Amino acid sequence: MSSTPGRFIIALSRCHVKMYISIFFHYKESEPLLNTLTDLTIRNATLADLKAITAIEAECFPAAEAAGEESFKNRLNFYPSHFWLLCNADTIIGFVNGMVTDEAELTDEMYDHAELHDELGGWQMIFGVDTIPSWRRKGCAAMLLQKVIKDAESQHRLGLVLTCKEHLIHYYEKFGFVNEGISESVHGNVTWYQMRITF
Repeated sequence: MSSTPGRFIIALSRCHVKMYISIFFHYKESEPLLNTLTDLTIRNATLADLKAITAIEAECFPAAEAAGEESFKNRLNFYPSHFWLLCNADTIIGFVNGMVTDEAELTDEMYDHAELHDELGGWQMIFGVDTIPSWRRKGCAAMLLQKVIKDAESQHRLGLVLTCKEHLIHYYEKFGFVNEGISESVHGNVTWYQMRITF
């Protein structure tokens, strides 16, 4: 009987080792764990965030692909609750935004026509995943995407749709997105791949 606690401790230690190994390899393939995860918050955007959002977008995308201030203003007027900001204290360090629609395909028309948003729509579109350069590869995009996916599911959407460049397909697949091939989008004269999560 005296050996039982020892066997229990060994078993528990093995369990912990397996857990740590799993965490290590998961983040080695994607992004490192945020040391300051508890310091970050996610909130919805308001028009007061317009200048900061526009500046971050310009840092993250080439001019031909980046949304401008007027486009963001329209989006914030029509669907602020579908604009997620990741903040370190009062500083915005990343964001995800996109309308909701019953259209199953993400089209270029949606980017500059915020009035197409339908709050009762089935599909949560993702127009951009932005993180400022100094906060990249720290898990920021993952934190935002997990929140957006969770919210879309809790709102009983059919799923989420985004487009990305070929080298990012593998990244989004880690969150459950499925590659549907080359998109019809020609936004910024770039080849985009459409990806989808279906609940």
